[in-house]
Amino acid sequence: MSDSESIPVISLQGVSKSFGDIHVLKDVSLEVPTGKTTAIIGPSGAGKSVILRHMVGLLQPETGAVFCFGHDIVSASESALFAVRRRMGMLFQDGALFDSLSVGENIRFPLRHHAAHLSAAEQWDRVDAKLSLVGLPGFRDRDVASLSGGQRKRVGLARAIIMEPEVVLFDEPNSGLDPITSDAIDALILEMKEKLGITFVVISHDIVGTVNVADHIHMVHGGKVIASGPKQAFLESGDPLVRQFLSRNLVLPSGGGMVAQLPDAG
Repeated sequence: MSDSESIPVISLQGVSKSFGDIHVLKDVSLEVPTGKTTAIIGPSGAGKSVILRHMVGLLQPETGAVFCFGHDIVSASESALFAVRRRMGMLFQDGALFDSLSVGENIRFPLRHHAAHLSAAEQWDRVDAKLSLVGLPGFRDRDVASLSGGQRKRVGLARAIIMEPEVVLFDEPNSGLDPITSDAIDALILEMKEKLGITFVVISHDIVGTVNVADHIHMVHGGKVIASGPKQAFLESGDPLVRQFLSRNLVLPSGGGMVAQLPDAG
């Protein structure tokens, strides 16, 4: 493993955050390794999305530090924070597409604002390439309103990777999707990691989807990280809260091991 691969892409160190009297994060520390898919799971309201917002500098912690690519983004200037964000992509829970723009214009949007060095033809070539990559060739001129939920997610992913980021963050990628479409999105995430070598961070309460895509898992409960580790070690954890969460989402035998065959942690 090279030195760059051994340094975490993102690191939260002792992060705490409150909104009024509500303590959402309590001394949270976790790392996101390079080139892997890291899942942050837990019940609704556990603080997962708040962690995600700290990773991109949309929220500032009251205590603690956040490092992205080795840079302290808590004390970073606006220009330095912008430079860090340029290296990251984001897939929002509902796709966050602009209904007034076509599919292609949605995907091209970041290029128009941040890739002036590319000609219009080069930008459209990149849009078409990303549409093919997410399995939607020929969708450039489609109306957003005509898309299914799974197609919206795929278009959102194409836009998230259009700037060719080093890290892509997913906020509940399977939310609102039927099981077949959820499986297709999981397969697409795995394919993107294999083809592009991108580091992925997945925020989810869907443990089944997480098992499909994750290399490392952090579980958040009550604003704290209560368990962390490579996927297989996590699934074999004896922590009562972890076992309770897993047992409500996966079939567990009395011995505590997994019934289903799971992919290797990688």
